[in-house]
Formats: sequence, C-alpha cells, structure tokens
Amino acid sequence: MRDVAIRRRLAPAGFTIIELLVVVTIIALLIALLVPAIGKARDAALLTQSQGNLRNLAAANSAYAAAWNDRQWGLTADDVGQYGNCCWNDYNTQTGGCPASTVLGYGGTCPPGGGTGLWGYWIPCTYGSNGGNWIVTWPMFLGGSPCGSNLDAGFGSWRMANVESFNKYVGGRFYDRVFYAPKDKYLLGRAECALEIGDPFTLLQDMQDGVVFGTYVFSPAAMWSPDVFSAKGFKTPCTQSKAAWKSPAVGQAAYPDLKTRMLEHQWLQNPPPAEYNGAFTNSKEPWYFNLGYNSSPCTMFFDGHISVSGVAGAMNADQQVYSQNQAAGGLANPGLWVRNITVGPWAGYNGYYTAVAAYDTQVNSSYHVFTTDGILGRDFMNEN
Repeated sequence: MRDVAIRRRLAPAGFTIIELLVVVTIIALLIALLVPAIGKARDAALLTQSQGNLRNLAAANSAYAAAWNDRQWGLTADDVGQYGNCCWNDYNTQTGGCPASTVLGYGGTCPPGGGTGLWGYWIPCTYGSNGGNWIVTWPMFLGGSPCGSNLDAGFGSWRMANVESFNKYVGGRFYDRVFYAPKDKYLLGRAECALEIGDPFTLLQDMQDGVVFGTYVFSPAAMWSPDVFSAKGFKTPCTQSKAAWKSPAVGQAAYPDLKTRMLEHQWLQNPPPAEYNGAFTNSKEPWYFNLGYNSSPCTMFFDGHISVSGVAGAMNADQQVYSQNQAAGGLANPGLWVRNITVGPWAGYNGYYTAVAAYDTQVNSSYHVFTTDGILGRDFMNEN
C-alpha cells in the first residue's frame, strides 16, 4: 500500500490587530501629508490664475493708453472742475453739453423677465436719473453731499473696471472671469448667474444694486491729479483743486516699478478664518486688502509687472519715509500715504477703514488708495 499522509489544509494567514493598526496609521499619515500638499498646490494654482488675470488687465491698460494718447482709463473729462460746483448741471449749463454717462452694457436680467436693453448709470441731462450717477464717474467719492448725491463715501470709478469703456479692451463683457480673482468666493458667488449667461451685461435683479463689480481695483490716488493727495497737503476736489479731474498720463508715473496700479480689493492671500468683516453694517462685507498685516494682494504696478505685494512691506516703506521726512520737516504728509484727508470719514477712520475695521491692531496702511502725490508717489521702497 502506498504511503499516504493525511494533512490538515491550513487557512490563509490573516492580519493581526496590530498589523491592521499599523496599516491604518500609515494611511492616516499619508493622508495627513497629502491633504495639505494638495491644498497648497490648489492655492498656488488659484494665485497663478489671479496673476494671469492681472496680466490680461495690464495688456488692456496698455491697449487703452495706446488708443488714447497714453491716458489712464477714467470716466470724467479733465475740465470738470472748471464749471461751477463741479456738478453735471453746471457743466451742462455752461457748455451746452452733457457729461458722458457710464455704460455697463447690453443684455437682459437674471432671473429673466426684467426686459432687455442698454444698461448704465445715466447722467440726468441725458436721461432722467439722479446726481449719484454723476458722482460714480469720479475716481473716488471722498465724502460730503456734492451735486445732491447721497452716495456712500469710498465708491467711484476706481472700483468699476468692468464697465463697457474698459472691458472692450479685454473680452467685451462686464461679467468676465478676468475681472474676478478665483479666490474671491464672495463676488464670484454673487455674479455666478451673469457669468454663466455670458451677455455683454446682465442686470442681477436679486441684488440690491443689480450690479457686482470686479475684484481688481485701480489706485484712485493715481487717477486724481497729483495735487489732490499732495505731500504738501490734501486738497479737496473742486473747492480746493479745480484741476483735480485732470487725470495724469501713464508716463507721468515717477516710480512705475513701485507705484501700484491695480490689485485685489479683497483680502484673499493669507486670509483670516472669518469670511466676513463684522465691523461693517453689512454683516456679509468681506475683508479688504489693507486690513490685515499678513495680507498680500496680487498687484499690478505701473511698469506692468505683476507680483504678490504685502501690507507689511508697504507699512515698512511708509514708516521709513515718514521718519525721514518728519525729521526734515516741511511736509503735511510725510509718509507714503495721506493721513490728513479733510473731507468725508477718512480722518476718523485713520485712512481706508484701518481704525474701525482692521483685523489686527498692528496694521496701519492705506497704500494704493491714498498714495501721497498720487501717480508721482510710490507705495513701496523696493520692487516686489
């Protein structure tokens, strides 16, 4: 008889509890390492996209300047201050003409049903309207009640880059993603319906004002004549400076590599945990670029270069120049931005909302907005 051996079939060996714990731990460690890396990569991609938007806007600015004899884009005529109280009706009475209205574009509404037409901020002598439609053409409405307007201080053409007279140099649409930083969820969310429609303009009926302007804003100080934000002393447009609206040419920039031209108005790089700034009456107002020491907005300079330029760097430059000029004496505004604005709420706010809405106590900068000497000034000491 052949020798035989009966053996028990062994079951496949399984993992012990300890081995399973080791595997789970390794997976958890890999996730812990990969998730931040993925987040950083995504953040870097969004930053790169915002810089790309600004490059396109820099090209649009160059195209505008080429078409208009090196002019900066703007909405008001140079000679506005020469007529009466600098109001549309003074201009109309003394010249027989009407200042240009601000055209937003042609299109319908969202939700649909509100009609189709050419939308804009019409000046009263062109089409029945109100004085506020005249004030929005100013580079920045600093305050008071000129021309019967009750417009909120701080608005103006510096925040209106996507209107028709500029957007036709970059795509021809008011709601184009080139005007909105990819990290700007606040504005993108509000404008999403119009962005999807893709018409030259869409009136957003669910919004209080019907309009959502873009992320990127011009430097209002550079749009006004340099004597408005002068180092020798601030001059109120119209009452103290009749030449305020004479916008300087691009080539007049004294420090083109150090003077900001456009940047992200919202605090999007290194933002605070809270999405909204509770200091504003509107409980869902986002944080502005200058309200945090760690804020570093994507920025375009007058020489066309794009960089991420931080509030900390602007503050250091301002403190250096302020100390030097203060010691020398003779200047009402010795720093790189103007403190003694004598109209509107800005003196009480210590600049562009820094005293009333800043995230941290150490931040104190209104660069870009209130740059001393406007286009002749600078916001940084070294190129970023």
